[in-house]
Amino acid sequence: MAISELDLPVNVVAHSLANPQRLAQTLAEDVAKALEFALQTQGEASLVVSGGRSPVAFFEALSRLPLNWSKVQVSLADERWVAPEQPGSNEGLLRRHLLQNEAARAQLVGLYQAAETLEEAARLAGQGVASLKQPIDVLVLGMGDDGHTASLFPGSSLLAEALREDCAEYCLPMRAPVEPEQRITMTYPLLASARLRCLAIQGSAKLDTLRQAIKADPLQMPIHAFLQKTSMEIYWCP
Repeated sequence: MAISELDLPVNVVAHSLANPQRLAQTLAEDVAKALEFALQTQGEASLVVSGGRSPVAFFEALSRLPLNWSKVQVSLADERWVAPEQPGSNEGLLRRHLLQNEAARAQLVGLYQAAETLEEAARLAGQGVASLKQPIDVLVLGMGDDGHTASLFPGSSLLAEALREDCAEYCLPMRAPVEPEQRITMTYPLLASARLRCLAIQGSAKLDTLRQAIKADPLQMPIHAFLQKTSMEIYWCP
């Protein structure tokens, strides 16, 4: 199956790349162009990305592109509730692979907060995110095989609240079905406000998930909310 065979909503534009290396480089170049436009027109820019293993090549490609990175804020769509120096931390991943080279001067707005409870940590994360330039200039999401994106997981008790278009919170606590279970996620209205919204996926299995998500209930496959209600640029390779 190719992405061109899917019945994508009219607001979705698909980019089919030959391999993961081309996907990483093309996405990095397109993100850099959008950030450069924000820098030229507004003097500053904001970038929100997802963690996990898949974006590493994209992070490294983007880190080498010349921008006035000192005026770019970088944040995370979601975070595992573990300290940045611990395995599994998305902030740690960013520090190792994106905030290097040219991008070493970027300003990190992290989500991790040391607190007594996950709920308190999410509240503090929301306060920190208030300093992020909004609307977000560029958002890069991933998608799990269950249709989750960021840490908007099917079955999480606060998922319906996080997906509300009028959700007043920037961040909410979430529970993942795998370890580390405790997560913090940006909510739908903050993420969907981004001027450029990208989804990066690889492989035929993700295309099958995407096909299902197009018609699914967002509470069952949360990526649906972004596919149906906002414009989206999808970057895919086999």
